[in-house]
Parts: sequence; C-alpha cells; structure tokens
Amino acid sequence: MTKYTSNKLNFSISLAIVILAMMSSCVSNKKIAYFQDIQTVNQAKLDNATKFTEPIIQPDDILSINIFTLNPQSGAIVNQAASNTVLGGGANTAVAAQQVSGFLVDRNGDVELSLIGKVKVEGLTTYQARELIREKAAVVYKEPNVQLRFANFKVSVLGEVNAPSAYTLPNEKVTILDALSLAGDLTIYGRRENVLIVRDNNGKKEFARLDLNSSEIFNSPYYYLRQNDVVYVEPNKRKVAATNSAQVQTISVLASVLSVIIVAITSFR
Repeated sequence: MTKYTSNKLNFSISLAIVILAMMSSCVSNKKIAYFQDIQTVNQAKLDNATKFTEPIIQPDDILSINIFTLNPQSGAIVNQAASNTVLGGGANTAVAAQQVSGFLVDRNGDVELSLIGKVKVEGLTTYQARELIREKAAVVYKEPNVQLRFANFKVSVLGEVNAPSAYTLPNEKVTILDALSLAGDLTIYGRRENVLIVRDNNGKKEFARLDLNSSEIFNSPYYYLRQNDVVYVEPNKRKVAATNSAQVQTISVLASVLSVIIVAITSFR
C-alpha cells in the first residue's frame, strides 16, 4: 500500500466519522410552534369547533356529593362520605396514592346515601345526577340544595413532557392543552404533530392522534379530555439520537482506533 493510498484511506475514515457524528446530532427545528396555520384558517372553521359535552358517570367513579338543608345537622348525616384511595399527583410531583373523600359508584352504577338510600347515577351527567338526588332528598328534607361533581376526575400525561404524572382535576371541562400545561408543556424532544390519546369508552379502548401544529385540533372530538384519559407524547428523532449518544461515541472511538491501527500497519510497509 502506497503512502498516497494510506492517506486517502485515512481521509475517508475520518470523513465517515465526521458524517456519522453530524447525522447523530442534526435534527430539523421545524414543527416546534403550536397552531402554525392559525393565521390562514377561516374564522368560521374555528367557530364550528368541537363543543364541550359533559362526561357520563360510570362505575368506579368517585362523586363529591353535598346536600345542604335548612337544618345543617341533618344535612351533615347524609354528607358523611367514605375516603377512597386513588392515584394522582401534581406539577413536579411523582404519582402517589391519595385519599379522596366521596361516594363510590358501585359496579351496579349506584351510590348509597344515608337516609336516602341507593341512587342510580350510571349513565347520567353530573347535572342530571344532581337533579335526581335533589328530588329524592326532597322526600326527606325540606328544600334541599345539592352540589355534585367528580372527586377523582383524573388524566395521565406521559412521555416527553416536563412533569409526567397522573393529575386529579377539580373540574370536568379539561382540554388537551390544559393537561399539557399541568405537565409543564412538551420538552424540546416531544413530537407535537403526533400526540396520542388513549380513552376507555364503556370497557373498550379508543385511540386518537392529535397534531398540535394544526388548528384542526379544535375540531377533534378528543380535544376535550374524559375521565381516565391518557395523553402520551412520543420522543422525536433528536431524543432517540441523544439516547443513543453513548453508542455513537463508542462507534467513533472504535473508528478512531481502527484508523490508528491502519496507519500503524501501513507505516511498516
């Protein structure tokens, strides 16, 4: 092997190492901003966006129910709810078991209230359940006032967000943007154009993909989240490259060692 051939070989190996390193770190910065087409979207299209519909009560939901009467002491009897353990968390906190006070909807779809008895609430909205309980409470109490809401309205946000967790929320009108805000927004490695929603609908799993770069998200039936929805943000190619950086470094070192060996061999010829 001539010296010219050796130098050419060494140059080729070095060039391959440089290209390999560049490929491992080179990532497009496109599709970072949300709703990039918002300036070109017809206003009428946004006006016809998906409307919020109240979630339906299902077995294993926990309801916060308070009945206010003219006699506070009598109302306190029916308001004695049991504590239930649920998974939940908040910003910058890990998922942990929490005690939630409320009335558990049993497998038959009923809640059991003191002095009132069992009330069938499965399949109802919180407004419908409140009115039904108010009617039944009126038999026992004079002019009762009922407040009812979900005590364990929970969504889970996983993947490339700054604070992944299961979040227990105080209200039931929650959008995908609300959930991502609670989770500290996506990291720079999150795929904004392919966010996965996993939903349990009457025992069957539903899956949907949302593109945060497009205003079409406002027209999606998954824009408003439901109880126990899971939001998953996939990593982009840059995160994959960062995860494999140790492997890339190992390949670079091996290539360098190989180059040195070739140089050493050719120098003795």
